[in-house]
Amino acid sequence: MELTLTWWPKRKRASSTSASRTDRTVTLTDKQWNLIADLFRWTPPTSSGGRPKAHPRDCLEGVLWVLVTGARWKDLPKEYPSKATCHRRFVEWTKDGRLLKVWQRLLELTDSCKALDLSETFADGTFSSAKKGGKALAQRVVGKEQR
Repeated sequence: MELTLTWWPKRKRASSTSASRTDRTVTLTDKQWNLIADLFRWTPPTSSGGRPKAHPRDCLEGVLWVLVTGARWKDLPKEYPSKATCHRRFVEWTKDGRLLKVWQRLLELTDSCKALDLSETFADGTFSSAKKGGKALAQRVVGKEQR
């Protein structure tokens, strides 16, 4: 007996409440932003001219979007500042330790609200390189010795 497409069950589309991969899934609440706003100095644009700097909150949300989704910087949605701006700020904030302070403060806030669940924690070794079992197992091949 052959199955035809007319016999195949219809697939229902996801409801409109589901988000696409590029939708804004990471947003800081005002309470979270007020907790970390002092780490990001920003002066509003003046009338003297020049290109105004992007607001740090928008850049931080763009950085968090990339970190949460695992997407490439060039896939950053248009609603965030440019990918170059977000990446430049990410590098700057990582080097000066600002992102670590942000992470610590937000974790403390989450922990104080008893909303931190550590029952499902794990370590990710995706970026750690394997060394072939270390020095004991990595024996040099005689034919490849230096002359």
